[in-house]
Amino acid sequence: MAVLENHTFDIATFLAKAGLGRRIVQLAPKQTFFSQGDPADSVFYLQNGRARVTVVSAIGKEATITLVSEGEFVGEGALAAIPGLRLSTATAITACSALKIGRDEMIHAMHEEQSFSDLFMKFLLSRSMRIQADLVDQLFNSSEKRLARILLLMAEFGQSSKPQTLIPKISQETLAEMIGTTRSRVSFFMNRFRDLGFIDYKDRIHVHRSLLNVVLHDQLPDGNAESPL
Repeated sequence: MAVLENHTFDIATFLAKAGLGRRIVQLAPKQTFFSQGDPADSVFYLQNGRARVTVVSAIGKEATITLVSEGEFVGEGALAAIPGLRLSTATAITACSALKIGRDEMIHAMHEEQSFSDLFMKFLLSRSMRIQADLVDQLFNSSEKRLARILLLMAEFGQSSKPQTLIPKISQETLAEMIGTTRSRVSFFMNRFRDLGFIDYKDRIHVHRSLLNVVLHDQLPDGNAESPL
């Protein structure tokens, strides 16, 4: 186990480089960081790329729990007091580079380094608030509004950094899985958003700030059309 000295510890270096108890992993789109039912023995820090966390029910129905962006952790459930199995699956949406940190090393770093512990606790609070918002979105919003929110999240509107309005390449099938609807509905909604000037898309989707009006003010003509004519 690595010995971390307070006067030399640097969070950025710790999360950027491999070392004792941690290594860099590269994932292609659709490759998994871990799968539901795997041993929960590590935490991943996403250095580059985008990923999503999903769960599958006993009858095979999949639901997206949250999206993961650069600079966030995934698999934090491994830090539970009693080691167990993964309750979800984390899958790369785009090509990803991540630091895989062993459970013991992660716990050691948190115990020994207050600054790292503070950083991780801030992330956990932010993740908890995001999941609550996702739950409200699934319970109360139409599939059209859920699609708008997913596009805004992928474009990182509302984050402290400048929005990346050109989002990573993603298929309509994947978007349909993420919001719990069909590909035909996603295609209909995407065309509708484009006609209204909220997005542009060809090979990749360009999200305009005006799409925020769909989520914040429900500004869609003729209500929220749930399916194509």
